[in-house]
Amino acid sequence: MNWIELKALNNLYKNGEVKLNDTLTHSGEINFLRNSLGKLDTTHDRIYVLEGFSETYEKDYLEKYQTYEAFLSESGFLKPQLRFEEEDIERLMGIKMDMDSGDLAPLREQIIKNEATVRIVSLMFFKNEKYLLRKEALIDAVKTLLQIEKLADDKDQQYKYVLECINPKCIILCENVDFLKRPTLFRANNIELWFAGGKNVKKLDYIDTRGLPIYYSCDWDYDGLFIIYSLVKKKIPTIQLLTPNGIYKGIEETEHTSKWSNVKDQNIDALLNSKQIEILDELIKNDQWIIEESNNLIDMI
Repeated sequence: MNWIELKALNNLYKNGEVKLNDTLTHSGEINFLRNSLGKLDTTHDRIYVLEGFSETYEKDYLEKYQTYEAFLSESGFLKPQLRFEEEDIERLMGIKMDMDSGDLAPLREQIIKNEATVRIVSLMFFKNEKYLLRKEALIDAVKTLLQIEKLADDKDQQYKYVLECINPKCIILCENVDFLKRPTLFRANNIELWFAGGKNVKKLDYIDTRGLPIYYSCDWDYDGLFIIYSLVKKKIPTIQLLTPNGIYKGIEETEHTSKWSNVKDQNIDALLNSKQIEILDELIKNDQWIIEESNNLIDMI
């Protein structure tokens, strides 16, 4: 759902009806409440509530709406033209929480220092590196929460992001940025974290590990293993792949786009140990994957 749908449901709860528009006509949530649950009905230009809608709304929607509205209002984002998706609001709330706790401070410093692009910030906090493109209101919201004046818009981003610590014992190169948002645990264990930006591995031609052992943490899916890890291994032959201990998720149930069907005749067994091959075979057989951030990175080391 986007904010227009969320606001319309709240207006239905308060007023009993709302004016129909194109967004609401094609809303999956509203059509579900109307066609499947029988809690709403429509005329040619209006939606109105039926018996039981208030109870359903209070149970499934009201608390969430109030939380979103309070956040958007306090952050200065609540404007008539707002169209943020629900998932976008959740992401923005997560950024605010991490900023308030101080967990994002090291990453924010590097975003500024490295003149991060819209694409790299999109990859850090949203679905992929293209998600924020042409979404000016969402970009402005991210900048506001990160307290950053501007983001670069070039595509060739040649910096890596580093969560530094005193006297590091090893380096972990992460496919995704999530672990770099949680500095306390890794600094306490003398682990330096790197983030290069997923497939953007060209910059790894110039890295210096300073003689430290270096490990790779990634999503255990087709892209993470067969594409990104294979590229990383060519750039850093000494890097070791960490064996995951996270949660197995169904690819279809999570609507994941990195499919094992792309494997075909490709083979990376030479880059894996016997335990890792066993895990990979099980994931492919059951059409599952492991999200990087579901792993316990300390235990993996």
